Amino acid sequence: MSDEKPHASGNIEEGDTSERVGKAVLRERGLEPEELREKLLDAIGAEFTTYYYYTNLRMHLAGHEDYKEITEDARLEDRAHFELVAPRVYELGGHLPNDIRDFADRASCPDAELPVPYDDEGGRLDVTELTAEDVLEVLLEAERCAIRTWSEICDLTNGKDPRTYDMASRILQEEIEHEAWFVELLSMERDGEINPAGHFIRGEPGEAPYSTNRRFNDSA
Repeated sequence: MSDEKPHASGNIEEGDTSERVGKAVLRERGLEPEELREKLLDAIGAEFTTYYYYTNLRMHLAGHEDYKEITEDARLEDRAHFELVAPRVYELGGHLPNDIRDFADRASCPDAELPVPYDDEGGRLDVTELTAEDVLEVLLEAERCAIRTWSEICDLTNGKDPRTYDMASRILQEEIEHEAWFVELLSMERDGEINPAGHFIRGEPGEAPYSTNRRFNDSA
């Protein structure tokens, strides 16, 4: 048997830690790892900020416990998306921004803020006219932006980066589900129309059936 193994060596010298084969093979396939890394940072910046904003949106669905429960599923699953992809940024030679404000500013989607004005005195939110319909509209558009974001990353990595494509594809499946949930809720709340999503409660909140990796411990 020949001692020559076709993949035993390449363009990176043995022991060199200044470069990664995982990045080099992407370049060989026509994908710039730095470009991909920046897109991933933008995408998970949106997932991280959406997790925060959904917390606030969920709080303001008072009297609609069913809506709150479904929003909680989407909220926790968006956190799972952030946690799934963050390590990939480091594998591609990057890092998370040190300043959380920089991270939020570069998010690929608009802030999913409560659609209410601030009180002129004291800067408090004026929620006197806020309705469940208003909140559901914000939730729906946030999910649509996420679908566009992860679809772009799927297109960019398909056939070139199986690892990132797998992550993005799993996240995209959940974002498409989230959109369907909020279409169903908003259709009934605003228009009185039945527009089924086929949604049924997750086994537990934020189960993230596609995007959560097998947990090593309960904090994952």
